[in-house]
Amino acid sequence: MEQLLEEAGQHLAGRTGGPTHRMLLKDRDNPRRYLALIEFESYDEAMRNSDDPETSRMAEQLGALCLGERVYTNCDLLDARNPK
Repeated sequence: MEQLLEEAGQHLAGRTGGPTHRMLLKDRDNPRRYLALIEFESYDEAMRNSDDPETSRMAEQLGALCLGERVYTNCDLLDARNPK
């Protein structure tokens, strides 16, 4: 998963409307579960990215690594802070 996300990041680097941040998390209590957080400047940019054939290919590749069903969630960022 890390390699696929890294390759996607390189492909999208410098592209207008691409992700602004991404994180790949591994569940400590269930080491077979991962969570990928991909942040965009806006909901519209995220939806444009979702419609991109390259994004669909990457999602299929990531899905092939999954044992269960993939779950997608659209969230709005309400608060983000850097600790002092």
